[in-house]
Amino acid sequence: MRFDVITLFPELVRPVAEYGVTGRAGEQGLFELHTWNPRRWGTGVHQAVDDRPYGGGPGMVMQYAPLAAALAAVREADPRLVRVIALTPQGRPLEQAMLRRLVQCPRVALLCGRYEGIDERLLEAEVDEEWSLGDYVLSGGELAAMVVIDGCARLLPGALGHADSADQDSFTGGLLDCPHYTRPEVIDGRTVPAELLTGHHARIEHWRRREALGRTWERRPDLLARCLPGAEDAALLDEYRGLRRRSGGRRDTDD
Repeated sequence: MRFDVITLFPELVRPVAEYGVTGRAGEQGLFELHTWNPRRWGTGVHQAVDDRPYGGGPGMVMQYAPLAAALAAVREADPRLVRVIALTPQGRPLEQAMLRRLVQCPRVALLCGRYEGIDERLLEAEVDEEWSLGDYVLSGGELAAMVVIDGCARLLPGALGHADSADQDSFTGGLLDCPHYTRPEVIDGRTVPAELLTGHHARIEHWRRREALGRTWERRPDLLARCLPGAEDAALLDEYRGLRRRSGGRRDTDD
């Protein structure tokens, strides 16, 4: 998989491919990262890429021509079809399912917005989708591009140490992940749930599914509403609620 990032700050984006899971994936050749600075196609002594907005108002707007030229260079660099995504506050909020679809694309170009935004005509003519990290504003799209690269890289076969790791993440299947524990078994009187110590795979999976449903119900009911749990999951959720009531609202750790 190849990522091409159009950004005024390529030095900000490149480190995402140098550390951790993404660093290892890059070393294994699972993905490539290329950056393109639109100032290369800017105008004047300062290689300007922005200008004042029509209609007045504060700030500047990224110009059509430098970004269009950068995208043309991206397309010429590799014959494979490229999907162009602009990272903007007006974009669709990022979800795990979107990353799973994107990782099927051999080439992705990520266009990082800056200033007050990008000339709308560029978005209409050159961009396939607009994505956002959420309902807030950052100084630019670079952090969002890094999030997309990281989220995709860990889904590539061979990127994670265990083949099932990505399939057990939060949002896989639409739910939050269940709680996790490691050694020691007791910390300040808090114990690991008994089910996780049994070695009984069916009981462990029962506990994990129940806790994932319960955590989603408590923290992200909007996700649970989308999942439309079946009868088996509904029974597990009822079980979770009953345990919570009996424990006075504290997380059950010893069923």
